[in-house]
Amino acid sequence: MTKPLSHSNDALISNIRELLSDGRKQVLQTVNSTMVQTYWQIGRLIVEDEQQGEARAEYGKQVLKQLSTALTQEFGKGFDASNLRNMRLFYLAFPNRDALRHNLSWTHYRTLIRIKNEQARLWYMQEAVEQAWSARALERQIGTLYYERLLATQAKEQDLKPVLDEAKQKTSELALSAKDYLRDPYIFDFLGLPSAGLQESELEQALIDNLQKFLLELGKGFAFVERQQRISTDDGDYYIDLVFYNFHLKCFLLIDLKMHKLTHQDVGQMDMYVRMYEEKKRRTDDNPTIGLILCTENNHTVAKYSVLNGSEHLFASKYMTELPSEEELSQQLEKERQHLLEQQGRSND
Repeated sequence: MTKPLSHSNDALISNIRELLSDGRKQVLQTVNSTMVQTYWQIGRLIVEDEQQGEARAEYGKQVLKQLSTALTQEFGKGFDASNLRNMRLFYLAFPNRDALRHNLSWTHYRTLIRIKNEQARLWYMQEAVEQAWSARALERQIGTLYYERLLATQAKEQDLKPVLDEAKQKTSELALSAKDYLRDPYIFDFLGLPSAGLQESELEQALIDNLQKFLLELGKGFAFVERQQRISTDDGDYYIDLVFYNFHLKCFLLIDLKMHKLTHQDVGQMDMYVRMYEEKKRRTDDNPTIGLILCTENNHTVAKYSVLNGSEHLFASKYMTELPSEEELSQQLEKERQHLLEQQGRSND
């Protein structure tokens, strides 16, 4: 009969278990890195061989078919024509092998090679590494035009021309300013809620129930602090819908959820919340608090003639509970840019 483990043996087993777990992770990382490097090399060989053919399209199809048959017979699954085609595209999308990141999987790269815009592709790759996005998270961020929404948000603070230059700069680390970490619109399709007849309390509860996905949509560096955080004053208590902290910005983010188009009352309320938070909650080593109003529709008049205009600490963004098509979202972002251009033109007259 096996004797029960003593307390000291429990510790020994725990230490061995931790070693084995770490060892397996390292093995998986090594295997993954080797697979990615191997697939890149296969893609390179296919492209180089293809370039020697006279009729490239037909030549390439025939080669991939023959390769698939031969490699599948010898090495098993993973070498069908579709995957070989992905390896070819992988090499074409990332011709510099040194630029590959070992902590991204082949599934990550299969998603990345679908992005035609090189600057966007490199930006998504860097963000996937820095934010430890799973392959599924990466796919969602691409599908909701994360990169394009970020640039559209940036455009609200600038002329349209620098946006093109800024796109190239987005492959480097984002600047430490609030406007670089917030965007418009936010997509809450993961909630599975209808846009009509939704109550504020239902939206708030759904966001808390899906906090991990909500944090992913918010962006980098955010941590949840409290829901309905109370601020006590001499005249009564006030409650802030959602409070987060950003470790990159080193400041608190206050979020107020609204079930209507942005109004000047919403802006005034958030301005008051931020001022109260500065006095009663912010610590001496924190940067100034920022406030974000999430509403169902933007209001350009309110944004222009309220304290939102030019503010570094108050922001308003639209949220959507249903994921539009990529074309619809692109059209919406383009419409927003055209409005900004018209504003810029009027201001220059």
